[in-house]
Amino acid sequence: MDLTKTPLELNGDFQYALDTLEKTPNSMFITGRAGTGKSTLLQLFRNTTRKKTVVVAPTGVAALNVRGQTIHSFFGFPPRPLAREDIKKRRNRKLYKNLQVLVIDEISMVRADLLDNIDYFLRLNRENPAPFGGVQMVFFGDLFQLPPVVSSPAEHQLFQSVYESPYFFSANVFRDGYDLEMMELRKVYRQENRHFLRLLDALRLNQMDFEDLEDLNERHVPGFKPNGNFVTLSARNARVDSINRQEMDKIPLPARTFVAKVTGQFPEHLFPTDGGLQLKLGAQVMMVKNDPQKRFVNGSIGKIVDMTDEKITVELEDRGNVSRVEVEQMDWEIVRFKLKENDPSQIETETIGTFCQFPLKPAWAITIHKSQGQTFDKVIIDLGRGAFEHGQTYVALSRCRTLEGIVLTQPIRPRDVMVDERVVQFYETYF
Repeated sequence: MDLTKTPLELNGDFQYALDTLEKTPNSMFITGRAGTGKSTLLQLFRNTTRKKTVVVAPTGVAALNVRGQTIHSFFGFPPRPLAREDIKKRRNRKLYKNLQVLVIDEISMVRADLLDNIDYFLRLNRENPAPFGGVQMVFFGDLFQLPPVVSSPAEHQLFQSVYESPYFFSANVFRDGYDLEMMELRKVYRQENRHFLRLLDALRLNQMDFEDLEDLNERHVPGFKPNGNFVTLSARNARVDSINRQEMDKIPLPARTFVAKVTGQFPEHLFPTDGGLQLKLGAQVMMVKNDPQKRFVNGSIGKIVDMTDEKITVELEDRGNVSRVEVEQMDWEIVRFKLKENDPSQIETETIGTFCQFPLKPAWAITIHKSQGQTFDKVIIDLGRGAFEHGQTYVALSRCRTLEGIVLTQPIRPRDVMVDERVVQFYETYF
């Protein structure tokens, strides 16, 4: 969600959510289509609340994006399905006892069994039999985007025998009438054209008819040769790597390598860009962090026009406006939550690892998975052999501001519109 380009008035939905979370003990599920400002609202709450709040997310990348901790690291869960008896009372429980609000981002990727483990852990360690040990829970996410991962045969068996679905809303904690307020953010900041919004809605809810599909497939341009600032979104990593390598090789100049400075605990699979970043003059790059000076945001696309050891000059184009920015190295931090030393009733963050590098990476192509949360002006959507995950086609198309900014390498087929009917049923019940 791009705040620097959107004069964001505190719309009624935002104000209501902030008031509810701050002034009541109500737990909430805050959802909304792509581009409605879920991440923005999360940060607004976190920055303004007086409650003792912890923010967690299901993956390391998602946690890095919201300056939170992964669920597994905050609760000390091993990376495997847990039995009840695996969850123990901690000797040092003060942090969990002082917790007032737990925010979980990207809730669409959190499995029902993991949510039940969080519930049981908090009841046990807070010595409070209420759901989640009496903690106010706030879930952010869009269930029509990327789903939870169920990989092993044992996990499939678990979800066939114990749970109705892998989604968070199938957790046992909700069976006994747990009071969760549902709220859908309705104002879309990314797209403005009503026709495009209607097509995206039909795609999201699996309500596309033949005419809708024809409207989308007018964007199919066989043999399209991109000219300036197009990003290819592909379903597959190998395709993305191949495009980026080919395009970089086309530039007849030597590459320069910029080496990141890494301190503390910052595992390589969480690096937001390459530790040894290879760039050339003229390379197309994507910014991978918001600029504190608001000259660019995570997802801005541009071209390198100058490089020194200290800074890289990038020419950015945004809605037809061209600007040049001098980019310096920036820090990413992996944090953990702890009690304040001089006031153990307060919760604060502690940095346990940093990664310092230029906040950009070669970006002629990126995966649909990694594009979640980004906004682009011009995209080429390459589904290859077709979509293979629920929500994939919706995530890809909804990254672009306009229908006119999209080029399809092949027509979208009905089977590329993959929507989980259990999610549709959940939304129809509550929204």
